Amino acid sequence: MKRWRTDRPAYGCGVAAALAVLIASGTAEPSASAFADSAVHSESSLSPSKLERISDYLRHEIATGKIPGAVILIQQRGTPVYSTCFGVRDVVGQRPMTPDTIFRLYSMSKPITSVAIMMLVEDGKLSLDDPIEKYIPAFADAKVGLDTLDDKGQPMLTLEPLHRSITIEDLLRHTSGITYGIYGDDPARKRYAAADLFNGNFDNAELADRIAHLPLAEQPGTLWDYGHSDDVLGRVVEVVSGKSLLEFERERLLGPLGMKDTAFYATDPAEQSRIAEPMPNDRNVLPVVGIRDPRQVRRSESGGAGMVGTITDYAKFAQMLLNGGEFEGRRYLSANTIALMTRDHIGPQSGIARDRYYWPGDVSGYGLGFAVRTKLMANEPGPIGEYRWDGVAGTFFWIDPKDDMFVIFMAQTPTQRGRIQRELRRLVYDAFEN
Repeated sequence: MKRWRTDRPAYGCGVAAALAVLIASGTAEPSASAFADSAVHSESSLSPSKLERISDYLRHEIATGKIPGAVILIQQRGTPVYSTCFGVRDVVGQRPMTPDTIFRLYSMSKPITSVAIMMLVEDGKLSLDDPIEKYIPAFADAKVGLDTLDDKGQPMLTLEPLHRSITIEDLLRHTSGITYGIYGDDPARKRYAAADLFNGNFDNAELADRIAHLPLAEQPGTLWDYGHSDDVLGRVVEVVSGKSLLEFERERLLGPLGMKDTAFYATDPAEQSRIAEPMPNDRNVLPVVGIRDPRQVRRSESGGAGMVGTITDYAKFAQMLLNGGEFEGRRYLSANTIALMTRDHIGPQSGIARDRYYWPGDVSGYGLGFAVRTKLMANEPGPIGEYRWDGVAGTFFWIDPKDDMFVIFMAQTPTQRGRIQRELRRLVYDAFEN
């Protein structure tokens, strides 16, 4: 297994030796049915010399002042083949980037919440077709908000009864009708933005109740609409398990996997010194929303966007998924459940439309917590069956069962993340030996 190494780019990283921090890897093979579209792994390997182009690219990003630093891991067949730290955690403190640097994961929290939900499904404690009001009664009175004009041509909101209940599956695949109010300017999103959902020191129960009292943007099961669905799922975990979201995840997932630095807040002073920060002029995840401070502990544990963690931790989670639900001899989910989660659930046969902010993009559908690759496209390399997601502050990952590989990149750069993700994807797939 290769050791981490620290690059010596701009901002005076000052770390001369390779860091002896290893990523543990699972060795159990998934069942043949786990990845039906990619049952035979590619024998192709990544060229070390071609992977060095990634180093050149990230050094340039740092030298030109676009990002303070980054850490990247490419793991194939259970072994790191490229694992390097670049630059510093922040340009003010000049602390070097290391594998134990703590990042705001934002929406990379969603796959973890999805796995927690599927554990409860496998436990027989809930079902994908359960109505959400079974666990959060306030949703029994949910309505869809229709924006029309009155007879004087003025905007008017009409509340329409649901054609059917929101289900657990709807929440997992973002077809619940629950949206976000932090992007877009249509009336439904404006209502979410004006609702002060995040006002005060609320807990998950209070947030779910606030969401339940807002009109849905559309009928459940009709449109992929990115929103607070995973925050509601986090509350479902609490109701079903009788534990807080973090307590359940630590007991069943984070603790057994050894994800010791993954949580919703960084409360220990030693942890706080390891938090990565963006460039001083790159602190807004959206025009009106600043990057959050995980040192400030609140009651909320956002299943959709609240977690912090390290690349070392997330690699264990990714390897477990790639192994078909098993890691280091312990099974977390069945191979069939992983296959279900990483299959497209909103394709043409589903009758589900895609809104104009369809973040998975032209080449992907969406499963139960992940974008799932369904098309090949020359300008976006990668095989069918690959699945992925990212976080708005600059982290992203993808898992490629065909090549028995996953890639994780972590930086704190809200404005540069999309561009960097596209370029790193190209550089990784260009590095395969023919």
